[in-house]
Amino acid sequence: MEIDAAGRTRTYTLIEPDGGHDRLLLVFHGSKQNGAKFRAVTGGAFDAIPGTAVAYLDGYRGNWNDARTASRFPARRAGVDDVAFAEAVAGRHAGGRPVYAAGYSNGGGLVVRLLHERPDLVAGATIIAAQQPAPSNLLVPGRPVVPRPVLLLHGTSDRIVPYEGGEMAAWARFVFQVGGDMLSAPGTAAYFAERNGITAPPTTAEVSASVSRTDYREDGHAPVRLYTLRGGGHTIPGPHPGPRLAGPTNRDIATTEVMADFLWR
Repeated sequence: MEIDAAGRTRTYTLIEPDGGHDRLLLVFHGSKQNGAKFRAVTGGAFDAIPGTAVAYLDGYRGNWNDARTASRFPARRAGVDDVAFAEAVAGRHAGGRPVYAAGYSNGGGLVVRLLHERPDLVAGATIIAAQQPAPSNLLVPGRPVVPRPVLLLHGTSDRIVPYEGGEMAAWARFVFQVGGDMLSAPGTAAYFAERNGITAPPTTAEVSASVSRTDYREDGHAPVRLYTLRGGGHTIPGPHPGPRLAGPTNRDIATTEVMADFLWR
């Protein structure tokens, strides 16, 4: 499908379940992908989320103009307004239903941007293999905070976006045309918990031999949850393995299942 957003014709794929739906999910792929490739890599798992219409948006030349100041993606160099793209698709298809956003890698970085720049647009977010930019690397600081539930999934053996934060490896900065300091995955969870006004300490539970779940919860506040995937690479957890170069895919949990459990149950 095509839509005009900020003077550009953009494309996306919409999957609507039979029998109607309760929400719209905007999905943002990773670098050097498009919506079709993301669907293929995940085996169409996002299509099957109950009660959910899914819009797979296509980035500009395979990339998004995300939240990092130190970005040299084509979308940044061309000044592409991906926030306007998200707004346009939501405006066309939400029909008064809540809108959620999920993003992987560079797409996760765009979800971070939406949470800062247009938090009123999304009712909740899922961020996979991406992190909050450090203050010196955040493109959109100083906006009013709107608390939102945030789910994070990150592998400890991610060679592209290190779990521990900091800068990406030199080869990754060159290949993906982006850099700057990032918070760690746990630091990202703590950052969004603080934005949501949560002061209670987090709790951590072991989900399996390779997965732990850290929850920030407090009555009256939007929750934050981090899945730590021990030994997991720069991949999307679930039954469908990612490209070999991205590292191991954790199969003990499925992203769409834990997302539905966190956001909608």
